[in-house]
Amino acid sequence: MFRIKLILPVIIAASGILVSTATVSAKPADSAKTKKSCNFCHVDAKTKAKELTAAGKYYHEKKTLEGYSEKK
Repeated sequence: MFRIKLILPVIIAASGILVSTATVSAKPADSAKTKKSCNFCHVDAKTKAKELTAAGKYYHEKKTLEGYSEKK
């Protein structure tokens, strides 16, 4: 009984941490590789990290920004 009282809260806490962490597909290396800030590819890198701009969609598809031209 003592083990359950100890283990159950640990499991719940660990589950909560795993569920609440957001996965981010962009890496600092991508920013260094392209020499662009995070906001070049992401609408809002902090709150909407998964929402991509046109440049971000291009980079996600091609894995490079070479050949990308901004539409004005």
